Amino acid sequence: MKDEPEEAERILHDALRLAYQSNNKAAITYTCDLMANLAFIQGQLENAEKLFKATMSYLLGGGMKQEDNAIIEISLKLASIYAAQNRPEFALAGYEFCISTLEEKIEREKELAEDILSEEEKANTLLLLGMCLDTYARYLLFSKRPSQAQKMYEKALQISEEIQGERHPQTIVLMSDLATALDAQGHVDEACAHVQRALDLARQTQHPELHMVLSNLATILMHRERYAQAREIFLEALKQAKLKGDEVSIQHIREELAELSKKKVDL
Repeated sequence: MKDEPEEAERILHDALRLAYQSNNKAAITYTCDLMANLAFIQGQLENAEKLFKATMSYLLGGGMKQEDNAIIEISLKLASIYAAQNRPEFALAGYEFCISTLEEKIEREKELAEDILSEEEKANTLLLLGMCLDTYARYLLFSKRPSQAQKMYEKALQISEEIQGERHPQTIVLMSDLATALDAQGHVDEACAHVQRALDLARQTQHPELHMVLSNLATILMHRERYAQAREIFLEALKQAKLKGDEVSIQHIREELAELSKKKVDL
């Protein structure tokens, strides 16, 4: 949290050594998982892959089932690693395993009584499915398969609205992302409607990623050749991105404004 990953890694190595010395399997598993997440955040993908696989091996060896949410979460991270490594066959297999396993689990458990499986546990599994759909959708969009991405985003959005409500930050992001998938297919009017709704909710709720929703709307307006309005929205997005200190978004918005300056301003 303090952005001191090297010190965090050193401490985790100490923790893992102590866990092995005391033969505490729960502590070994927990520490391996933390180390895997740290490596993943740092972009050390090969190391993260090995650590996630070790964590999964410990969990499965301890009797955990493949359909357990903890196993699915690790599988999703592994799929994302394969996607980043440009190993599409492994990435696709991972995403599809996560989604199909959770869908079957949800269908099987939906009629279970509260004393067997609580509503909170059912909701958590649904939200995990939503996360898997969202992550897969982003991969599909990056892979130039927007129609497939659209279907995943629609399912993820439905889950988020059902469990978390329309005004939840994640629901708003999914609305905006769905608009991107629609825009990529040339469904500009439909895309504009979705992102405008996302923007209205983002303003009402003071969404932490308001600048990204604004930028998305501006991009879609640019595709509709509404250049003057797009420029106005981009400038607002730039102002918000600066307030958040989001350097990546600032650079992206400036590039879009430069591209926009080449267009004819609409009357």
